[in-house]
Amino acid sequence: MRWYSFLSAIMLCSVALADKPITITLVHTNDLHAHIEPVRISKKAYGGYARQATIIKQIRATEKNVLLLNAGDSFQGTLFFNVYEGLADAACLNEMGYQAGTLGNHEFDRGPSVLSNYYQSVNFPIVSCNLDASQEPLLSSFVKPATIIQVGGEKFGIVGVTTPDTANISSPGPSLKFKDVVPSVQKTVDDLRKEGINKIILLSHVGFEEDCGYAKQLKGISLIVGGHSHTPLGTPDLPGWPKATAQYPTYVKDAEGTDVAVVQAWEWGKVIGHLNVSFDAQGKVKKIFNAKPIVVDESVPEDSVIKSMVTAFTKPIENLKNQVVGETLSPLTNKPEGSGEMLMADVISDGMLAATAKYGTVVAFVNSGGVRGSFEPGVITYGNAISVQPFSNTLVALDLTGEEIIKSLEQGASGTAGPTGGFLNPSKGFSYSVDYSKPVGSRVSAVTLNGEAISKDKTYTVALLSFTAGGGDFHDVIKNAKGKRVDSGLIDLDAFIEYLKAHKSINQTVEGRVKASRQ
Repeated sequence: MRWYSFLSAIMLCSVALADKPITITLVHTNDLHAHIEPVRISKKAYGGYARQATIIKQIRATEKNVLLLNAGDSFQGTLFFNVYEGLADAACLNEMGYQAGTLGNHEFDRGPSVLSNYYQSVNFPIVSCNLDASQEPLLSSFVKPATIIQVGGEKFGIVGVTTPDTANISSPGPSLKFKDVVPSVQKTVDDLRKEGINKIILLSHVGFEEDCGYAKQLKGISLIVGGHSHTPLGTPDLPGWPKATAQYPTYVKDAEGTDVAVVQAWEWGKVIGHLNVSFDAQGKVKKIFNAKPIVVDESVPEDSVIKSMVTAFTKPIENLKNQVVGETLSPLTNKPEGSGEMLMADVISDGMLAATAKYGTVVAFVNSGGVRGSFEPGVITYGNAISVQPFSNTLVALDLTGEEIIKSLEQGASGTAGPTGGFLNPSKGFSYSVDYSKPVGSRVSAVTLNGEAISKDKTYTVALLSFTAGGGDFHDVIKNAKGKRVDSGLIDLDAFIEYLKAHKSINQTVEGRVKASRQ
């Protein structure tokens, strides 16, 4: 395992030649979230470590001076993480030859012990300059603010940074502290530059908008490779894919007026970030070209080594599907009861709310189309749970005004014959009435939260599936909402299972959350 302190890294690099112009090929991923296998979008498979490995090998075979980086959140999102706690990911990332990574907030979801095991399993440095691990024995010897990597005989400083929100949205424990981003990054950059390192990449897990904002306050950074916000920069217009949020790369002027390129590679390895960067002898970025996310689709053959590894990792997961995670004493159906309330949706939305409480959510909504099955009374297994929530949506915390919530409920209730896939089923404490005899857009009334009427002018933090948050089922009000939006990275299935485990025996009955009629 190669760990680099500033001093040892500089000593190792002291024999390097004097700075000279160089062009590198920067390849990057972020927010892989244990998606070792491909995911399906509009009946087509995207991503998967075996296909990613093929693309990376092809790039190394055809381009010079390749630098492969990961911007965090390799943990949490599939049963591979539930079983292997990141170690399966570590094995695959090692095989693909990653050269550096940073820590995402989800790397802390199971505390310092699991993260320590991950650190000891990867054979590339993982850096974070704003993480203070000095009081945590399991991590203090591993966590470094930066590393120095030689590419083509030139030294590159890789500075890591992790969202300071981690303390509130994950489970790092009391011994780990997260410092402010700007001073932490600037100090680390300044230290590197004092040692003669003039090509510095910020490997960031704070979010695209935050990267752009922080870049304006920093100086001395060559470019930013980001993650955390799952932002689709420059992604193609494919069926089921979101529209690109901004250009790839996006340029921001730093504190000295220098253009800094900001890149991110969406999520789950469905694309791999790729760009060529030319530096002059003084370490200044002179040109960026061939910048385009590479789509990892079914046309890419699977690498045989990674494929065999994934096959081996899959076998214990089949056993997991038979594990009992809970019990229901009453039927949980995915069809509306006479009142319009869906009992399975009640349980799912309650689980979503519990899982996102750290984000300040006060209500959760699950769309009817996201509830894919029913349970008869009896035990519930992992396999049963997967059949109900098979899409691996993440949970998104979104600030909506009361007016936006009401408009979204109206959009969900716009079906001519009753609830459609976009109908919004609320968590406990929220209720509303729907009159299908009235015109579309004026069907919803009596919208309350914890017994009080929703105020149109007040802002509420709501939990949604990423499908709905992205405008799925025609929810354009939610898609276009300007309030704060945080993709937790938590998978709907995990939230559902944790809720079932926590409550052991479910006995859900109609509570009046939805009252539908045709007066």
